[in-house]
Amino acid sequence: MPETFAMPVAEKSIAVLPFTHMGRGEENEFFCDGITEEIINALAQIRNLRVTSRTSSFYFKDKNIPLKDIARQLSVATILEGSVRMAGGRVRITAQLIDARTDTHFWSETWERKMENIFEIQDEVSLKIADKLRENMGHIEFADHLVPRPTQNITAYTLYLEARYHFNKWNPADVGRAITLFEKALSLDAQYTEACVGLADAYSFMATTESMAREEAWQKSIIYTEKAYRLNPENAGVHYLLANKAFFTACNYAESFRHIQKSLELKPTYPEALQFMAFLYILSGEMERASDYLQLALGTDPMNRETQFYKAYYLYRTQRYAEAQEALLPLLEENPENMPAFVVNSYCLLKLGQYQEVRQQLKDAPPSIAIPDEMLGIKCLTTIMQGDEEAASLLEKIKNAATKPAAFVAHSYLFLAYANLKQANEAFNWLEKALQMKSSVLLLSFSDPLTQPLQHDARYVTYQKVLYNKQASTKKKEFRGAALPQKRVKAFAEKITRHLKNEKPYLNPALTLRALAGQVDIHPNQLSWLLNEHFGKKFNAFINGYRVAYFQKLVAMPENDKISILGLAYESGFNSKTVFNTFFKKETGLTPNEYIKQIRQKGSDI
Repeated sequence: MPETFAMPVAEKSIAVLPFTHMGRGEENEFFCDGITEEIINALAQIRNLRVTSRTSSFYFKDKNIPLKDIARQLSVATILEGSVRMAGGRVRITAQLIDARTDTHFWSETWERKMENIFEIQDEVSLKIADKLRENMGHIEFADHLVPRPTQNITAYTLYLEARYHFNKWNPADVGRAITLFEKALSLDAQYTEACVGLADAYSFMATTESMAREEAWQKSIIYTEKAYRLNPENAGVHYLLANKAFFTACNYAESFRHIQKSLELKPTYPEALQFMAFLYILSGEMERASDYLQLALGTDPMNRETQFYKAYYLYRTQRYAEAQEALLPLLEENPENMPAFVVNSYCLLKLGQYQEVRQQLKDAPPSIAIPDEMLGIKCLTTIMQGDEEAASLLEKIKNAATKPAAFVAHSYLFLAYANLKQANEAFNWLEKALQMKSSVLLLSFSDPLTQPLQHDARYVTYQKVLYNKQASTKKKEFRGAALPQKRVKAFAEKITRHLKNEKPYLNPALTLRALAGQVDIHPNQLSWLLNEHFGKKFNAFINGYRVAYFQKLVAMPENDKISILGLAYESGFNSKTVFNTFFKKETGLTPNEYIKQIRQKGSDI
């Protein structure tokens, strides 16, 4: 992985910016945000299209930043922006695509439908966007429908969108509001899978932030996760939650890996699943694989603070402590209550021998993250590594805290303490006891750089194989495209060429790839593949090539001498002066004026 973790701009990449809410007040802003998120989710199903995740797209909400700068920060070639207006039981959606490299709009459209048809309009909008991207970018393959109907109850759907709006604010008060709204949605439609996933995710947040009693919150998260699985075992979000459940409540790395693998099979660009897969590989020490998944997560969700944390965590785990600190400090400056960043920064300071800085950080810690066992554990490690006489008394406190079966943080720090005291027998004896209690935090700590004094012990290698045994295939599944059988390629290529020659559909400026596919009786995915693989052109370039040839034919006719160049371009199927001039120069090496002068000069020379 490059040191900068930079993601190059892929031609087939897009960021969907938050749609503008055109109504009065903010009461329906959640609906506008929800529509944006649904379009992101729909486009994310297209396997060879890189779609920026919701978190990174919404980072730019209400910020006056030039589109070129946004595209550069997100490493995308195309931007989609739009607006939503709701009034009188109807919804109006406007969308437009912008080529970020030239800052030019190349498509826009408006839809207005009854609110009860919201899923149909989302599907229509998403398919039209996908069509236009394929025509401009080249072959991408997608299903005939991108937006399923998740519920028959529009009120339940509206409540779900409002719940997501609050959940995405990522603070206990708003997540509490989201829980209430998710529950209302489920009361209207008990089979609403996404509402179950939302509730499970919300209670998981409350458990990990200890905003509710940990055991109670995890239990509720598990209940809704299992219900969601019964409703739809092929839901990517369900398997992501099952991966978290297996890791954090059952201390089962293999099951966690299996579920996150399934989640990514169902949704290959799922940012949270990509992060989690990178995390699992980091723990097992497979840094090259971790790097691959982290790069994908950063490419999909570069502005997400959680993704940025995993980048820092990767640097820490590869013993680049100063670089890890450099990546962590902006996170802590933005949010001093970022507990994972606080802990890993403390570990970096310990590994760099900056013990006084660790003590100062503990002293300055916000009360909200001053979890007693965490603070005690870091302080105990500091005294041990510094050789402070206070170490013995702090070790006794950690031992006392670790006697509680659910004190997973204390269990972890007792293991780290024994490791740094070089008491290998005590460390491995304690590890065995803690694992019998399914102490999941030990999965994080076992392979941490702070356990280096143990890592040359034969028992360490044995436990490592047991703890991080995936028991699942890590081979990537090959994705097969929409290629036509070889024996049909030539026949379809001839059919398309014949149709274009005889029927001249390119003279219609509104011709689309989907429309042409219907005319020659081929699936749009297969036509897209054929144009790219057999003819070696994207749809727009392919069709515009015919239009240029037709323009050249018109120019050669004396009866057209009095018609303007732009008039002849329009008669040839172009509907934009800029597109015509740009493509003509690219195709012929001459401007239209230069070409006409050259043609007339040749005529006068005869």
